[in-house]
Amino acid sequence: MVNAKTWTLRKHFVGFPKFSDFEMKEEQLPETKDGEVLLEAVFLSVDPYMRPYSAVLMKEGDVMIGSQVARVVESKNPSFPVGCYVVASTGWRTHSISDGKDLQLLLTDWPDNIPKSLGLGTIGMPGLTAYYGLMEVCQIKDGDIVLVNAAAGAVGSVVGQIAKIKGFKVVGCAGSDKKVAYLKQIGFDEAFNYKTVSSLAEALKKCSAEGYDCYFDNVGGQFSSVALEQMRRFGRIAVCGGISLYNDTTKQTGPYVQTLMIFKQLRMEGFIVGRWKHKDEETLKQLMAWVKEGKLKYEEHITKGFENMPAAFMGMLKGENTGKAVVAV
Repeated sequence: MVNAKTWTLRKHFVGFPKFSDFEMKEEQLPETKDGEVLLEAVFLSVDPYMRPYSAVLMKEGDVMIGSQVARVVESKNPSFPVGCYVVASTGWRTHSISDGKDLQLLLTDWPDNIPKSLGLGTIGMPGLTAYYGLMEVCQIKDGDIVLVNAAAGAVGSVVGQIAKIKGFKVVGCAGSDKKVAYLKQIGFDEAFNYKTVSSLAEALKKCSAEGYDCYFDNVGGQFSSVALEQMRRFGRIAVCGGISLYNDTTKQTGPYVQTLMIFKQLRMEGFIVGRWKHKDEETLKQLMAWVKEGKLKYEEHITKGFENMPAAFMGMLKGENTGKAVVAV
């Protein structure tokens, strides 16, 4: 028998999450049955989607949703031998039992010098999100100018680098001078701190006077209202997230986009990464190849200790991380 620690949603979030909204519990796991494996978490992910999804998918008392890189410590399933590493959507748990249906093996040729935590970041869901949003939703083409907000985050930083690998001009914004410096370091053509500019509209125009063809939106809200004004004709907007809206207790309103979208003939599309799951294996191999070649750089914000999951989650929502926010058990 194994004792597992879990973090549960004690109270649904009202506004910004609080420590009192979470509760740590322990549970005793049963013995594994034929076809099952026992997993031990090595790295756990904290992501913006957990804030809005918790309201839709969870009830109070449920284990917090999320994914982890886990090691198989006991196996009665030949597809997942002891010692292998998997990505599992088992939530905020130190240990769990799985029948294997919800598991994804890390790439078999994962190099020793590349941290396995990237399976939750650049070579995982955020990397896939960046790739599909850019290539499938925005459908970038020759001459495009790309704009991405929350550009120093897990998804945004990959969006910008993939666009540069493909040969496009990329403009990014972030919430600190340190993050802006990081964007320049990883190849963004232009970057600015949206918290310190006197006018967001002027900052966007300064970075690209001719406007933008592809806008990868992680933020929503007022930023998007301003950015849409600067889209070029036939521009495409990939709506990946709306982190500026997630903690609102009163819904933001307007301005309304219909007239603008008609006159500029814009296409705006929301998406969830699982739509292209059938392409994940080949896309992950491409992301790994770019990392190996040094074309796709990564940064991680690692918090140590399972007991610090809520603090890491709230810090991520505040923008304390550069790159992917991860908890190391």
